[in-house]
Amino acid sequence: MVSIFGFDSMPKERQPDEPFLQIGEVADRTGVTQRTLRFYEERGLLKPPSRMEGGFRLYSEDDVARVEQIKRLQSLLGLTLAEIKDMVEAEEVKGELNATYRPDRPIAERIERITKRIEVTERQRNIIGAKMEAMREMQADLDVKLKRYRATLAELEREGAEVSPHPAP
Repeated sequence: MVSIFGFDSMPKERQPDEPFLQIGEVADRTGVTQRTLRFYEERGLLKPPSRMEGGFRLYSEDDVARVEQIKRLQSLLGLTLAEIKDMVEAEEVKGELNATYRPDRPIAERIERITKRIEVTERQRNIIGAKMEAMREMQADLDVKLKRYRATLAELEREGAEVSPHPAP
């Protein structure tokens, strides 16, 4: 299922022949530094990758998709890493609920599951809402400044017209 962020919200089943990527390859593909990938791991934004002998990190295609999701949330919405973690985890919860949904479950269980979906979606909406409110406030502040600057400009133009010498007849 593709999420509102443009990619699968549920990790795909790992295929036995799917290759792992080393940290440098993931960094090259996603346009982030290796240090950033390790930072995301430390902050819980990326799950700890598998490791090969010698301790080298091995990433999957799902890890690459998650890094792309993090980058998109940062650039598109200006979210903090903590907010991104909340958004990504909420998508994962919804993906897990979708993957394990069965219409034959008891009604109480289905109610509980949809209630959980509502809770995590409201959490996401609140994060976005806070960003939008901050942007609206910033825009309103800029509108006030523009109005003041335009009024000052109009006043200066009137004063300039009054003091400019008139051409001689």
